[in-house]
Parts: sequence; structure tokens; C-alpha cells
Amino acid sequence: MELLNRNYTHAKKRPVKIVQFGEGNFLRAFVDYMVDIANEENMFDGSIAIVKPISYGKLDLFEKQECQYSVLLRGLVDKEEYIEKRMITSIDSIYDCTADYTSYLSLARIETVKYIVSNTTEAGIKCDENDKFEDKPAKSYPAKLTQFLYERAETFNYDYTKGLVMLPVELIDNNGDELKKCVYETIDKWNLKPEFKKWVKESCIFANTLVDRIVTGYPKNESEAIWQQEGVQDELMVAAEPFALWVIESDKPINEEFPLDKALENKKGMSVIFTDNHKPYKQRKVRILNGAHTSFSLASYLSGNDTVLDSMNDPIIFGFMNKTINEEIIPTLDLPREDLLDFANQVEGRFKNPFIRHELLSISLNSVSKWKARCYPSVKQYIEKNHEIPKRLSFSLAALICFYHGVRKETGYLVGIRNENEYKIQDDQDILDFFYENKDTESLELVKCFVNKTNLFNDVELKDESINQISKYVTDIKLKGITECIKEDKLHE
Repeated sequence: MELLNRNYTHAKKRPVKIVQFGEGNFLRAFVDYMVDIANEENMFDGSIAIVKPISYGKLDLFEKQECQYSVLLRGLVDKEEYIEKRMITSIDSIYDCTADYTSYLSLARIETVKYIVSNTTEAGIKCDENDKFEDKPAKSYPAKLTQFLYERAETFNYDYTKGLVMLPVELIDNNGDELKKCVYETIDKWNLKPEFKKWVKESCIFANTLVDRIVTGYPKNESEAIWQQEGVQDELMVAAEPFALWVIESDKPINEEFPLDKALENKKGMSVIFTDNHKPYKQRKVRILNGAHTSFSLASYLSGNDTVLDSMNDPIIFGFMNKTINEEIIPTLDLPREDLLDFANQVEGRFKNPFIRHELLSISLNSVSKWKARCYPSVKQYIEKNHEIPKRLSFSLAALICFYHGVRKETGYLVGIRNENEYKIQDDQDILDFFYENKDTESLELVKCFVNKTNLFNDVELKDESINQISKYVTDIKLKGITECIKEDKLHE
């Protein structure tokens, strides 16, 4: 069978406008997919040069397939099954900066380059004190980027029209600001020319971004069947959900030259938003999508479900989730209600995606910090607004406390029991130690100790009432089980 290549895709040669640090599944199913659509719509006319930023990994498949691959989108859109298979031709070339530093640096000298995209993991946007300007290349991503920008500034004699737009998609708060801070710190540490720092400050943009799309990667168990159906072998294929959101915060307008928002206008469930403040969108995602995940997943697991899809097919858990979102989370958010309801509907469709098996136990990892970051802000604002306790979010914390009840301590985890079967409880060691030491503590005292340990409810007017409500739920869950508690308190209707 023919291996996918440029002859097969009839890829058009376009000027390189984007240098992308990272060759992983997410960028290829997200950014490169969007650029491909913009090219097809005759709105961008640019290609991508990928840089493999670390020595680990090989580029053999990219070279064999001439950087051509397909994206397979599967899920629900407007409650109907959606499947899309798209050949991606937006990548022009790929470079290994650790094996061929000279070729990598030559990308900085391409006049048409305008954007830098990166996904170097959350740990990638950090300075390394051991980095040196003479390294080829430097170890950390910010230092590599500094070398790249320096080469560009020198090549074009500090022409302010040749500055670049940095679009990091690493999952950290204010990723653009953090990257800029690291670049400035590196410039100072290396004692580079003052005019270089001035050029970076005045001609370059470091955008804060928010990204959202579930990318499941290479569909290993289905690949042979898909190859047979398509008549071509694609070992770089990547599968993802249809939903996609990219929020880009920039202090200067960039959407005219980078019109991904317009290119995706007719793609249901996909959007790019250019804004001067990405925080309301981040809050929406964290509170509704992540908050919903965290608020129902442990209760759902204890009730007997194993996956998110199981939970959505369970009318009791599904009703609990919907009520939590619509009555206790959305009323605390600042964006227009219509926008929030639309996002909530999309979240429901994503949770019901039959092509993704999302294990509740994998979601349970580090649930204490997740609940504090994702659910507690809604609790706090709900109390401030209504002067009463949100029942479902309080119940979700009680379910968390019950989930963390370990009967045995192992290295790095506790062992819990569900329906006579063991499961792993994984979190920071001090959290595990706390729950094990308090496994026989009665409910009210346990909740009081937990609240004090985690500094929850110290900043709300109903701390005592909240503790009493949560401890009541803990007792009820132990006596009656999750499902009966939700039914009795009518938390699902």
C-alpha cells in the first residue's frame, strides 16, 4: 500500500509563515489543522516549519510521509454524530534543532516568518540557569527562542517590521507573559545587546492563549481498517474530538493577518477568539468544563460507573451534572448567559462522545487540588450571591471525601473499596497521609479537619453551615450510597 506523501495530497508549496516548536499530536490536530483550513479558504497562504525542540524522538515518519498526515475528528455536534477525515498539507518541513542547529537557525532568516507556535509541555516555559548563548542549541525552550530571535534581529538589522508573534499553547496561566518574562531574563543573563532587548520589546508580541480540544492521538486499533478504506497508509494519523477553541489575547491586533476566526466560521463547534482579555474564557472553561468533570466524576465512580460516557448514560448522574452546571456554576460567571449556555451544551456533547473512553479513575488523580481550583470559586461566589450553600457542589466535595477513604496504604497511593473491588487513590503524599490518618474519624470532625487543612471556606460567611452540610452528606453517602442520596435530596431533578 502506498505511503501517504505529497504526491498523494497534491500539497501546494506556500511560503513559511509559522515556526512551530513541537511535533506532537495536539499541535498537529489543533493549530496545523486550523492553518490548513485557512489555506483552503484562501485566507492565509502560509505553511509551517516544525522544530523538534528536544533530542528525544525520531522524525523518520515525517520524512517518509513528507510531513503529510490526516486528522480524524469524531464525536457529537449539535447532538448528532460527526465524523471528518482531513488530509493536512499545511506543514512544509521539519527540523531537529539538537541534531542540526545550523539548519534550525536558518529559519530565523526567512523573511516571511511571522509567528512562533509552541507546545513544549507545562514545564517547557521555564529558564534553565545552565543555558549559555554559545550552546547549539540552548537546553530550555525560552533560551532556544532567545537565540532564534537574536539571529532574526541581527539578520534584518533590527528592522522593527520583522518582529514575531509568539503563540504559546502550553497549559499554564498567562503563558505568553511567562514566556516573555523568561526571554527577558535570558537576554539579561547573557548580556546581549541593549538594542536587541529593545527590538524584542517593541517589535514582538507575546500572546496569552487558551486552547481546548481533546486529542486522543494515533488510532492504533483502527489504523489498518482506515488505511484499507482510504487506500493509503498513514502512520502519522491523529484522532481528536470535533470541538476546538483557541482564545488569543494580544495587546496589538493580529487577526487581520492571521484570520483563523473567519476561516472557522462555518465549522460547528470550532472557534478562534481574538480578545484583549482571555481570562473570562479561561474562567468559563475551568468552571464549566473542568468544574463539571471534577464535581460529578468521583460521585459517579462510587455509584458504579467507570467512564465519563457511562456517567452521561446514567440518568441520575447526568441530571446531577446538568443541575450543577445550570443552577450553581453558570449563575456565578460574568460572560453573557447565552454564551455560557451554548458552551455548556457543547460540554454535554463532548462528555457524550462515543468515540472517547475517558476513565473516571484517571480524572480522579489529584482531585483535592482540582476541586479547590475548579469548584470552590463557584461555591464561594454562589454563597456571596445567594447567602446559601450550593447543595450539589457541596455534595461533590462530600463524594470526594468518601472516595478518598483508604482501607490500606501503599507506596504512593491509598487503596479504596468500591463494591468489594479495590481502586487506587492518588494524590500528593500529604493528602494521602491525611486521609489515611483520619480513615476512622467521624464525619463532622473529618470535614472540619479537611477544611482546615485545605484552607477552604475561610473566606465565606457560611463556613459552619457549609461544614455541617458536607458532613451530613458524607454520613448519608456512607449509609445509603451515592445514588440514593442524590435521589432523596432531589439533586438530579
